[in-house]
Amino acid sequence: MSIRIAGTGSALPEYVRSNDELATLVDTNDEWIRERTGIAARRIAGEGETVASLASAACERALMDAGRNAEDVDLIIVSSCSAEQLLPCMACQVQKNIGATKAVCYDLNAACSGFLFALNSAYAYINAGLCKNALVVGSEVLSKLVDWSDRGTCILFGDGAGAVYVEGCEEDKGMQSIAWGSDGMKGDVLSCNTREGFITMDGKAVYKFATRQVPECIEEALAKAKLTAADIDHYVLHQANIRILESIAKRLSVPMEKVPHNLEHYGNMSSATIPVLLDEMHKCGTMKKGQKLVLSGFGAGLTYGACVMTWEMD
Repeated sequence: MSIRIAGTGSALPEYVRSNDELATLVDTNDEWIRERTGIAARRIAGEGETVASLASAACERALMDAGRNAEDVDLIIVSSCSAEQLLPCMACQVQKNIGATKAVCYDLNAACSGFLFALNSAYAYINAGLCKNALVVGSEVLSKLVDWSDRGTCILFGDGAGAVYVEGCEEDKGMQSIAWGSDGMKGDVLSCNTREGFITMDGKAVYKFATRQVPECIEEALAKAKLTAADIDHYVLHQANIRILESIAKRLSVPMEKVPHNLEHYGNMSSATIPVLLDEMHKCGTMKKGQKLVLSGFGAGLTYGACVMTWEMD
């Protein structure tokens, strides 16, 4: 048995913080940020917009898209590295908010790889027969973890949530292969101490890690699926930096037309970037039933992963 995505949804804060506004906070400008990152703006959570509230809204939209009821959800996994509270977990708060009374709920933190790790976990539970369906969510409010006087990090991050509803399907459909891993020995290049409250990053080290490890991981997933890079229609990658996306595309010898991006509008939303992009692509009709996708995340931990799937939605 495999899993297929049967519905997508996303939720984004209303407030948009542009590069020009950032230029009033730190020594930077729109041209400098765009040239180095590809980012033009990011969403910032306001009063009442939390990891749980954004995740709940994204889940409700994914269920609506799938034509399913919250009461029938078996499993909810929320990926986040920016939860406002330790207990109860975000997934249990989502359960309460949407009325998914039968669901088993838990959180997962693998930073920017989190959504992919959560999706792989849902696959394992469904494939093992422990449940029939799941809501998989990436939700972040990173703005509260950013030092807005640090030009190196404050230009990068934004807030938002994306969700997918997945259910079991035939083995030759849906998800076809998984490759993932972690390198905790290099974890200090991207970290956040909750007592200090700020994200710190060695940008050069992260760039080197992503541009080397991600193509290797994708190639491993492709080999498991008995496919080549040219067989893939869309590479839905974590939206960290346009230069990283371009480098990955070059190393895989695929055109940038196959590497969609929306980071110019939202910045790096950590675990939310992949599901938000999937939702946009689905709602815009970019993806067609039967097309091949690679999803790949990478980030703090260090963590990385990729999966190959066939898009099964009309």
